[in-house]
Amino acid sequence: MIVTDPRYVLSGQTESELPELHLGPNHHCFSVGETGCHVFLPGGAELLFPRGAVATTVRLKWGEKRPNRKWVWLEEHDFLLSRPLELLPHGTAFLEPVEVCVPYHRSRRGEVVVRRFDGQSWSTLPTVTRRGSQRHSVRPGGRPAWLACCSVRQFSWFVAISRLVRDSCSVSPEGALTAPSCFSWCVVSILVQNGCRCITQVLQVEVSEVKNLTGDPQASVSPLLCISQSPSMPFLQPITVQVPLPSGLTGHTVDVSCLYLLHRDQAAQNWTDVTPQSSLQITHIYAIFTVTHFSWYWLWYTTKRSVSGVVRKVYHRLRQFRVQFFVLQRKSDPMQVLLQCLPTGKVDSAVQSLSALYEGPLPSDLCELMEGEQFFAGFERGIDINTDRPDCTEGRLSFVFYSHLKNHKEVYICPSQGTREPVRGQVSFYRGEMPSDIPPEVAKKRKGHDSQWLATLPLRLPGVLSDKGEWEELQYPPLNLGDPESGYLTEANLLAISLQIGQDWRSIGINLGISYQELDRIQYKHRDNLGGVVLEMLFHWARQGGGAGPGAVPKLVEAMVESGRRDLADEIEDIVNLGKRKYRESLRRVGLEAVSTE
Repeated sequence: MIVTDPRYVLSGQTESELPELHLGPNHHCFSVGETGCHVFLPGGAELLFPRGAVATTVRLKWGEKRPNRKWVWLEEHDFLLSRPLELLPHGTAFLEPVEVCVPYHRSRRGEVVVRRFDGQSWSTLPTVTRRGSQRHSVRPGGRPAWLACCSVRQFSWFVAISRLVRDSCSVSPEGALTAPSCFSWCVVSILVQNGCRCITQVLQVEVSEVKNLTGDPQASVSPLLCISQSPSMPFLQPITVQVPLPSGLTGHTVDVSCLYLLHRDQAAQNWTDVTPQSSLQITHIYAIFTVTHFSWYWLWYTTKRSVSGVVRKVYHRLRQFRVQFFVLQRKSDPMQVLLQCLPTGKVDSAVQSLSALYEGPLPSDLCELMEGEQFFAGFERGIDINTDRPDCTEGRLSFVFYSHLKNHKEVYICPSQGTREPVRGQVSFYRGEMPSDIPPEVAKKRKGHDSQWLATLPLRLPGVLSDKGEWEELQYPPLNLGDPESGYLTEANLLAISLQIGQDWRSIGINLGISYQELDRIQYKHRDNLGGVVLEMLFHWARQGGGAGPGAVPKLVEAMVESGRRDLADEIEDIVNLGKRKYRESLRRVGLEAVSTE
């Protein structure tokens, strides 16, 4: 394989190792031949093509996309650990299995697995975890990324997920005993007719947190136990389950009248007290009971009498994260705003790392969100943003909370209606759609617009000064890029896109037809200000005729694709399609009005 671009680094092949291909951040295409290749992607991902994986040299692509809560499949107690990695072309069949290694943010609980989306459904793949190659560090001088690796014969979408440890065993018709590897004191005795596979999962629970949530100082619980089977079939007799007594209790000290066995119905999303039907027996350190079907089981000790409702609310709280919101404005450009939501333990370090370039109010008070829950940011009291964005709904910016990801966006804001005076506005955060499995007690409290409110933080824009003060009027007059046939991009659209270009600006500028000399002039004019460089480059192209007339938007999309920024090309197309749809709807409204007046 011959690689001429200096941003590609290819080592010589020996008998014992594959040739290496290191891709730069703005290169999303690569070729693999029959000799195989070890491909290093920006961000830490690795692809290993063994010898003979392809018969001839093939052209492949990679990309990342923003996770969508309706697209990424998460089960209960799952956590998303990576952005979706897309490998193209989809469905490409390899002669030998190819190893796909997805970088992920480490999780202290559960096991890490790779899930694949084939365009129609999700599947969980056998996964091993390891450190990445020492020759491919995510940060210069830093440690290699953690990788979740799987073997596949076709390309599609891949994500890393943390889930509860799953232990499975084969059950013969004679029956079997099984115990989870992470909790060996739990024993399940099974007897079926034709055999099956039994799967057990255990969720450890902090007793101190249960006491705080219930207000019962004597409350204690055992770990949650989930038992399932594949395939599903009737049992020949009730199944015997043995679990340890709740923490701090023994068979001699426990008050049996305060001991409850709770069963969770997956379909009804509810917890039910099944103590009378379970033949609960107590030994010195164990509780033994029988069940007729598999699901979630939880042993509780509490003086509360309405135990099912208490357990339902506690279980819901255990699935929530305590989070804080913060909003920061760039010191050199207060119109550029960063919004982020993180678990409270990560907020201080994140704000500190951004303090050199950004400033803003203190983070919000504690709020609670679930993994994959949607929330919105609304700019209020004299502050506007561009709402012609795919991630805007009814004027609010849409987010999805993932506890192990950054959950942040950067936007440009402006005073409402061209205000020249200083603006003291605010940004408020609101909940999105209600999760389907939320307890009824919680759902009743989340009805109506005001009850969706989470937090509000202040934002300030200085007034426009004409004497070279701390804030000047916009350098450029209003701009609309494009034409009716191919669609328009507004100045606000360009500002939003510029925030995501980063170090790819020069490659994009070249593909837009801007000369090297002009790019050097722009870089020198805005040295030490990458945002200014990107804006100057985009507006220079738009003002010099490249953005005028038919085909301007397709040309910008093509430049993004050629520069390896398929993600930005998709976003531009989404913005344009949204604008076209709004335009057609306005025409239909006008047409209807004309008919009605006749």
